[in-house]
Amino acid sequence: MVREKFNVLKEVMDEQSRRIWAAVEAKALGRGGVSSVSRATGLSRTTIHDGIKSLTQSVGVLPKGKKRIRSLGGGRKPVIQHDPTVLAELERLLDPVTLGNSESPLSWTCKSVRQLAVALQNRGHTIGRQKVAQLLADMGYSLQANRKIKEGSHHPDRDAQFNYINEQVSIFQQRQQPVVSVDTKKKELVGDFKNIGRDWQPEVQPEPVAVHDFFDKQLGKVNPYGVYDQGANTGCVSVGTDNDTAEFAVESIRRWWQKMGFEGYPNATTLLLTADCGGSNGYRVRLWKVALQALANETGLSISVCHFPPCTSKWNKIEHRMFCHISMNWRGKPLTSHEVIVNLVGSTTTTTTGLTIKAELDTGAYSKGIKISDEELDNINLTKAAFHGEWNYIIAPNCSG
Repeated sequence: MVREKFNVLKEVMDEQSRRIWAAVEAKALGRGGVSSVSRATGLSRTTIHDGIKSLTQSVGVLPKGKKRIRSLGGGRKPVIQHDPTVLAELERLLDPVTLGNSESPLSWTCKSVRQLAVALQNRGHTIGRQKVAQLLADMGYSLQANRKIKEGSHHPDRDAQFNYINEQVSIFQQRQQPVVSVDTKKKELVGDFKNIGRDWQPEVQPEPVAVHDFFDKQLGKVNPYGVYDQGANTGCVSVGTDNDTAEFAVESIRRWWQKMGFEGYPNATTLLLTADCGGSNGYRVRLWKVALQALANETGLSISVCHFPPCTSKWNKIEHRMFCHISMNWRGKPLTSHEVIVNLVGSTTTTTTGLTIKAELDTGAYSKGIKISDEELDNINLTKAAFHGEWNYIIAPNCSG
């Protein structure tokens, strides 16, 4: 719209009129208006700012007295007119294929406008950082951050597996049987380290934390393993202090059943777990299935498991129904001790959905590298589903267990 107006008016306006008109348009657009008008009209930001200064003068829009106005076409020429090769040179500097090219002056550095300007100056171009920023905007570039959207390859049966999981969840919920989503939250350092996010504090009194996030050998790390009940909108988190293994994962499920599940589903005969396909509860992990068999024998439950397809772990409901609220609850708070972590997790609630979470510390030892023999695997009372039996299976109680 601004460009269309300018194309109509530029032939009848002198230099001063163009400056004042551009200033009015920039002020009308508000934040970012100067940059927008500059891109649309080709007028420099300095020219527009001069117009804004004129508008703010108390004597009126136009200063008193006569003022020499340059004829049409006067003034400094655009940089690309007296240096037509600068755009091509700038594009070569920005080309992603130069990454790792030892001949590129910006092969392994952040391409800021200052560094781009210096690189162009070293190649004989007279240009400053502000003009580089303007050229980048004209070329369609903008400052952008990374986005977490790539998680791996797309499995051909991904959508079909999602449909299968939804069908199983509906069947279990209609039969009033428990359906839980399980996963391990990101490991967290314990100590007076900076935690991302901000929290309300008295002005100029931020909570002091350590400068460096060096691992504390005494406090160590914690592995929060969560169990989210999709029907009841409740969760249980075991804050483990040792290794994140399949034994630890199943122990967390066992604790949920003993403290919340059995009370909520006293007549349950089956249990459905939805989990991602990797980590301690991965579908290829033998110890995961052996530990589930022990849990089935103890509880008498037939445990159905549905794994999400590869590279779709963020679709697991526990991620956006429970873990995200825990992260928001402890944002900006240093996780200085195990007690602080357990209290922050356990106090997580939501005002809209009514989520409640119980948390406890698990100081048990869980060894890595436990080998499961073929004989032990054969003793598991496992029945594979007709559709992707490696992802969907039932582990029933073993009479001899």
